[in-house]
Amino acid sequence: MKLISNIVFTKNRPLQLNGYLESMYRYFPPEQIQTYVLWKQELFTQEYERLFSRYPTCIVVRERDFSDDFFKILNQIETKYILFGVDDVVYFDSVEISLIDAAFEIAGNDILGFSLRFGYNVLNNGKDKVVEDEIEGQKIYKLNWQGGQTENTSYPFELCATIYRTELVKKIVHSSRSHNKLAIILFSPDSVLIKGLRKLRMAGKAKRILKDFGFFYNPNVLEHWVCKWCKENAENLPAYIYFKKASASAIQVNLVNIRKSEAAYEDWEHAVETLNEKYQKGWVLDTDFIAEHKPTDTHCGKESFKLIKK
Repeated sequence: MKLISNIVFTKNRPLQLNGYLESMYRYFPPEQIQTYVLWKQELFTQEYERLFSRYPTCIVVRERDFSDDFFKILNQIETKYILFGVDDVVYFDSVEISLIDAAFEIAGNDILGFSLRFGYNVLNNGKDKVVEDEIEGQKIYKLNWQGGQTENTSYPFELCATIYRTELVKKIVHSSRSHNKLAIILFSPDSVLIKGLRKLRMAGKAKRILKDFGFFYNPNVLEHWVCKWCKENAENLPAYIYFKKASASAIQVNLVNIRKSEAAYEDWEHAVETLNEKYQKGWVLDTDFIAEHKPTDTHCGKESFKLIKK
């Protein structure tokens, strides 16, 4: 049986998803991880379908209703752990799965999650207290997210590159979801009211209503509500984020909702249409370059985003 279920979110970025999958399978043994891709189908369908054909073990879900689709995936997962991913994340170093598993076995009641983006060099910021520990003879680190002093270290639940126990994820996500029966009838994504607002070209208003009432209509809102719930219920959750070394970073060069015609002139190079045109011609993210020039932060930018033609 697989040990980890990996839920990845993607929209309009096949080139970047290609980099994610290529780098992830470089460091995660395929026999230990099952990947689910929740795909918001909008642009570049042919490129996505060609990419998925190269990774036939991935279970691809074409998004119809984000909340329902996400919960269908979540509810069928039976692996011990869940890892979340977004298409602009890249792995650049080994992931010690046996050590992570041992950490949860030994100190599981203390661990909210095991971060693959945190490393001592990343968090040695002089603000947060990083505690050194030892698991099976190996040095490991932890920090108390409940007393985190930065945006990163006080953020308990994220969809980037943290491994969580499946049972805890299910508890947190189901608890943070709206259970107001009247709100579900009035404000669910398929309700008459929300559909009417969309028809009236008031999609922004519809999204604000969905967000206010706790409906997960996209990954950002899912992360926002779950993180908010964790902070409000911190006393009932494990206090520590554990980590060994940084193995992943989010390489942020574009936004999926910004078109080339809307981008600033200097950003045309990284607009989703431009990158897709490059991808069609055989250009891909140079994951070898990233592995050789390892990012030193949880997020990085154009300095790490190099393309190579294959």
